[in-house]
Amino acid sequence: MNVLQHLCDTLCMDKSEILRFCSTAPYRYKTYEIPKRNSNKKRTIAQPSTELKFIQRVLVSYLEGKLLVHECAFAYKSGIGIKNNAQIHLKTKYLLKMDFENYFPSITPELFFSILKRTGLEFSELNIDLLRKILFWRAARKGPLRLSIGAPSSPLISNFIMYYFDEKMRLICNEKGIKYTRYADDLIFSTNIKNVLFEIPNIVSSVLENETQGQIKINNSKTVFSSKAHNRHITGVTLTNDNKLSVGRARKRLISSMIHKFLYELLDQDDILKLQGFISYANFIEYDFYQRMCRKYGADNLLRIKKFKLEK
Repeated sequence: MNVLQHLCDTLCMDKSEILRFCSTAPYRYKTYEIPKRNSNKKRTIAQPSTELKFIQRVLVSYLEGKLLVHECAFAYKSGIGIKNNAQIHLKTKYLLKMDFENYFPSITPELFFSILKRTGLEFSELNIDLLRKILFWRAARKGPLRLSIGAPSSPLISNFIMYYFDEKMRLICNEKGIKYTRYADDLIFSTNIKNVLFEIPNIVSSVLENETQGQIKINNSKTVFSSKAHNRHITGVTLTNDNKLSVGRARKRLISSMIHKFLYELLDQDDILKLQGFISYANFIEYDFYQRMCRKYGADNLLRIKKFKLEK
């Protein structure tokens, strides 16, 4: 596979131009921090420059279909999302959720190239060097190269990295009567067999050690067991005890309250935009609830919210 030639043909650039640009690609990032969800810690986002981002997207289009992505992986796939992921686990009694620690930054070029070699994909040394520089970010001048949170190429690379882990976990879970899916760094296991899920955390840690060279680890503080006796949530979607997907009671109350305030012009523009997102989410996840809101407040009013545009 010739990455350099593909970039030359697609970008209409000489090889020397591409090589010169890529020599500084790991430093062409703007970084900033955002709060982590449900935590006082912050997440570092490394946003590639406009030019580098464009090249990364060209590379993604070239690598898609060539890099293996497992059927158990539900994030970053066109036409598949959190609803499909949650639906796999309906009609089960017991649930286990686990989480990777510092997922993207844990992925190094060495891990990426070891998985590439395992799949039989071959690149010249020149193309390997290009992939390393285009796909990975260097936080400090002499720091290690890592996968960045913010690059358009990182989702595909992260899914590919986990292919053999996903396959190993699928085989183990099938033998034990467990359903397994992964949504980015969220691992979800469900079953109707009592107590079998308690075996899984140690198995996951062992398989991770073997399949990712010990680079990716579990955030043990986010390991959660639950059952139908408690609230069950998967990537923000609630699983009800009658085996349906729901946006959840708290969010339903919030949406209804915000629609009411909108009708009385009590929402500012930012809150109206948030309400637009909530309504779209409700329509996607729990259509029955969306229809109830239409009947309660009027379909024309929900349409008004959907069509609202921010005033400049």
